[in-house]
Parts: sequence; structure tokens; C-alpha cells
Amino acid sequence: MNQVALPAWVLASSLLPAVIIFLLPETTRALRTSLNLGAAVLKVALVALMTWRVAQGSLSQVRFEMVPGADFLLRADPMACLFAGLSAILWLFTTIYAIGYLEGAPNRSRFFGFFSLCVASTMGVALSGNLITFLLFYELLTLSTYPLVVHRGSEKALAAGRVYLTYTIGGGAALLLGVAVLHGLVGDIEFREMGSLRDISETSWPILRVAFGLLIAGLGVKAALVPLHGWLPQAMVAPAPVSALLHAVAVVKAGAFGIVRVVYDVYGIDFARDLQLLLPLTIIASVTILWGSLRALWQDDLKRRLAFSTVSQVSYIALGISLFGPIGTVGGLVHLLHQGIMKVTLFYCAGNFAETLGVHRISELDGAGRRMPLTSIAFSIGAFGMIGVPPLAGFVSKWYLGLGALEAGMPWVLGVLVLSSVLNAAYFLPILHRLWFRPQVAPWPDERTFGRWETSGWLLLPPVVTAVFTVGAGLLANFAFSPLQWAILIARREYLP
Repeated sequence: MNQVALPAWVLASSLLPAVIIFLLPETTRALRTSLNLGAAVLKVALVALMTWRVAQGSLSQVRFEMVPGADFLLRADPMACLFAGLSAILWLFTTIYAIGYLEGAPNRSRFFGFFSLCVASTMGVALSGNLITFLLFYELLTLSTYPLVVHRGSEKALAAGRVYLTYTIGGGAALLLGVAVLHGLVGDIEFREMGSLRDISETSWPILRVAFGLLIAGLGVKAALVPLHGWLPQAMVAPAPVSALLHAVAVVKAGAFGIVRVVYDVYGIDFARDLQLLLPLTIIASVTILWGSLRALWQDDLKRRLAFSTVSQVSYIALGISLFGPIGTVGGLVHLLHQGIMKVTLFYCAGNFAETLGVHRISELDGAGRRMPLTSIAFSIGAFGMIGVPPLAGFVSKWYLGLGALEAGMPWVLGVLVLSSVLNAAYFLPILHRLWFRPQVAPWPDERTFGRWETSGWLLLPPVVTAVFTVGAGLLANFAFSPLQWAILIARREYLP
């Protein structure tokens, strides 16, 4: 395979299946399933090959001029591989989950077509080599996820879709304006380690600060930074595979990843500190972490509680990259992967409770651990990981974030992390108590049986595997190509002169 064109093949592995799936009639279940799974497996293989070549120091990119002064640029670098690897692996398991979840449902070709288009957009975001290309795929992601949010077609789903579009289109406008300001100032901006703007004259610094604010506002909508997070709990009316996609693979992660790119590869961490941009971002992230956790405490709907948990947990990424120092960077970057693995596990489990027992509320989960032990074990592992219990993945993230706060001379951030973990425990442990320690007091609303299995195998396999990943990412953190080691590689490249 042509090494230079490898990013294009990675993108095409979900874009081409999307086009084909749109054309398939509803009755072609076997062909659609084979195409979905085959494309997902192929993408994992292509991303693994691309990551291996990047680790060996090879350059893979695709470039052509879209309009004078603006190139379309796909590039495989360590940062791109970080996000592309997460998206490829979780797309595979979310595809497996969605096949089982939508069994017998209408409009499956439409769903899986937009599902594949959404992942193609996410891959484009990951592999974008400049701001213009990033903006293109970032907006395509908005358009491709809207049909998934409103898939059920109910009035509640349509209302949630309107809220989603209002927020994301507004954020996209802010992002476009920020990109236009920078393009007018310096032309086409490529993502480069140590940043592309560090040599700009001091007379332009006020403009750069304005542009940074616009970029973070635009990206902060999808990253669910307070007060731009209102769309996320509303979008929980979507099917469980969409919720998993929004929270762990695509939309929320695209916003967080975009903030990482802007801070490190557009402005550069040193230059961002010189412009005094990091402390405001630290404060916004800290407020979001605590606010999301507080709101989660009061939610009885399981998916809404998980949604506010996402508002809190994703801001660990912004917090880490806003701490000046490589250790905080490692904490933020590794949490981008760890949060995705843990949160997708929790949403898979929430979907299993809903599909198998008809349960959507935490108050209805009493005794469900005995009825669905594997699902409940997976949920427990994801919850303990979010709290930060060692040796799970979440502990590794919080450990490095805490060390990063000390390295940056900001010990107050430790208080934020400790309080957040206490709040995490306060909204997750009552769920686990209901699952494992309370007897079932009423029949479940719409319980279904699946023979000797607690639920459909399509629904059970993904959370079990991602729960194992949650354990492995913590226990094997020092192994080569682990999320932690890849984050350390990126941090070294971003801080080396």
C-alpha cells in the first residue's frame, strides 16, 4: 500500500461504505452487517499500520490545493494516530453493539449510512494537517451526527436535534470566524509541533488572543465546556449506540481534540503561556469539571447522569493541556483515550439495561446485578475507573494530572481533582449499591429473555471487552504502545526545542 496515501485509505474505509450502505434496501441485513463489520476491521488494521509507520518516523500525508492559499491536507502524526486509534477501535465495538441494538428496527440503512459518515468525519478531524481541513471535517461531523440524534423521529428527538443544531452551528460559526482571523493574519496554518504562530510579531498578540477565544468557544461547544454544554444532556434521547458515539468516539472528543490541536500545534504551549491564555482555560476546565459532577448527582435518568459525567470528565483533557508542563500534557492526552474507553463501556451497559429490562432510571436498577451480572460487572469497572480507583485507567489519568498541577505550580488544581473524585464517587456508588446490594422490589417494565445469556451476544460482547481494556490500560500502562506511552511520546515532541 502506498505509504503517502495511507491517510486517504483510512478515511475511505468508512466514507465509501457509507455511500454503499445508503443505497442498500432495508431487507439486505446480511450484506449491510458484513459491510459494516468488514469496514470497521479494515479501518483498525489501516490505523494500526499507520501508527506503526509513524512510530518508525515515516511521514504519511495527502495534500492538494482546494482554493488559492488553502490546501486540503491529511497528515499522519503521533497526535493524529492517538485520536484515530481510539476512534477506529471504538467504532468496531460500537458497530457490533449497534447491529444488535437495532435488530428489527426501521431505517437501518439510513442509520448505518450516517453512522459510517460520522466516523469518516471523525477520522478526517483526526488526520487533518491544517486548520482549513480541520474546519471542513468538523462541520461535516455536525451534519452527519444530526440524523443520528433524531433517528427515532419522535417529538422529543426532534426537539433535541434542534437544540443540538443550535449549539453546534453557533459553535461552528465561532470556529469559522477564528480560523478566518488567523488566515487573514498569517495565511494557511498547518499543525506543527511547538506551534505555527510562535514567531509572530508582538504587535499582533491582541488579535491572536481574540482568535484564540473564538477557536476555544467554537470547539468548546462540542467539548461541552460550561456554559456551552446544554446540548449534551438533551441529545440523550438518541439510541444508545449514538450516545456512545457522541460521548466516547466522535463529537465530544472532536471538540476536546481540537482544543489540543489549537493549544499545542497552532499556538504552541510556550507561546500560549506567553499570551496568558492557559490560566483562563484552566479555570474554565475546572469549573466545568465540578459543575458537571454536581449536576450528575441529581439525575435519576441513567443516561442523563452519564451525560453530565461526560461534561465533567472530558474537561480533564482541557485541564491537562492547560497546565504548562509535559506531565500535565501526558495526563490530558492519556485521558482522551481512557475516558473514551470507560465512558463507552458505561453507555453500552446503560443500553443493555434499557433493551433487556426496559429500565432507564437509576431508581429502577435494584437487583439488576444478579439478573445481568456481566453487564453490571462491566458497568462497575467503568464507574470505578471514572472515580479513579487504582489500578484502572482513570487512576493513571488523574495521577498524571495531579503531578502536572504540582509541576505547573498550581496546587489548587489538586483540590479540584480530589473534589471531583469525591463527587464521582457520590454519583456512581449509589448506582453500584442498587445493582449489587438491593433486592429487586418490582418487576422490570419490559424484561426480555435471551436463553442462557443475560442479553443479546451482540450487546454483551462490546462492554465486556471495553471493560477489559479499562483494566488493561491501567495495569499495562508501561507497555509499549499503551495509551500512556503514546501520550508520553507526544508530550516529549511538543516540549522538545
